[in-house]
Amino acid sequence: MRILFLVPYPQGAAPSQRFRFEQYFAILKKNGHSFEMSPFLDEQAWRILYQPGHWFRKISGIFRGYIHRIKDILRLGNYDIVFIHREAAPFGPPLFEWIISRLYKKYTIYDFDDAIWIPNASESNNRLTRLFKSFSNVKKICSWSSKVSAGNNFLKDYALKYNEKVIVNPTTIDTDLHHNTTTDHTNDTFIFGWTGSHSTIQYLDLLYPVFLELEKSEKFELHVICDVPPKFKLKSLKFIPWKKETEIEDLLNFNVGLMPLPDDIWSKGKCGFKALQYMALGIPALVSDVGVNAEVVDHEKNGCICKSEEDWIFYMKKLIREPEYLKSLSSNSRDKIVSRYSVQSNKKNFLSLFEDK
Repeated sequence: MRILFLVPYPQGAAPSQRFRFEQYFAILKKNGHSFEMSPFLDEQAWRILYQPGHWFRKISGIFRGYIHRIKDILRLGNYDIVFIHREAAPFGPPLFEWIISRLYKKYTIYDFDDAIWIPNASESNNRLTRLFKSFSNVKKICSWSSKVSAGNNFLKDYALKYNEKVIVNPTTIDTDLHHNTTTDHTNDTFIFGWTGSHSTIQYLDLLYPVFLELEKSEKFELHVICDVPPKFKLKSLKFIPWKKETEIEDLLNFNVGLMPLPDDIWSKGKCGFKALQYMALGIPALVSDVGVNAEVVDHEKNGCICKSEEDWIFYMKKLIREPEYLKSLSSNSRDKIVSRYSVQSNKKNFLSLFEDK
């Protein structure tokens, strides 16, 4: 099959793309498929997208994106399948999706990994987005598509309202080629860690009171790997700018990985990616009891599920004070990801999107 991937960002730029389908490209080739990836934003626009200012360059980048999409429409005859991740274009009605699925009648796969039908779900939604983005597009694209690829069961249930052909295609980790290392921690200081981006850094604020309480009695460091630093200050805090080249090395310093989330509809659409990253490296995850987290983490087997601030404090202290408890969770963490959330374990499921019509 000849597949056209219509995506928001350049290849390798965004985790949602890297861990949902880009890491399967070699498998697609091996199984006889050819493909092309067409991002809406080019490299020039992507580099300034989340920087303040640069309005003329941003508008120019968006204009180039729409021109590029028009060119994509004109060459649809070269492809058998069109795979759309999140949306073909960021603003306005889903015109391109309608043309592809209804006018050209292309076999269309629609993939999404967040509750993107909810308005203003993230602080990263800027004024321009709130003004021009149409959040009702998701249900329309679901209904027009030949098949829907949803990141978890919560997203699947939403998509099933509009399309009966929905597959849960979880976000996965390449445990063979990428997250393929574990470590025996020999650092003197216990390290709790969090990794994310400007769009999720606010979730770490939920644990600020927990860190303050923990600093009263425990010796530890909090490593935050992100493109922006957290807003709060702590004596235990160490900010580490995210770099693709050192991502795995920086994560391997963690004794325990953290994934706090608020209990809201948007969070129920999250696919547990942080926990997957930690656990694939043999790092137990402490997570909020929200959404898919309880499916990824088996409580007190490969991590801990926290339902309150008291739970966070209790398990963080326990992990610091009881090395054997930490060791038992660590030894089980990677096994869960390899068996349930790895590229190899999900390979047949992913290929079925394209092969089981």
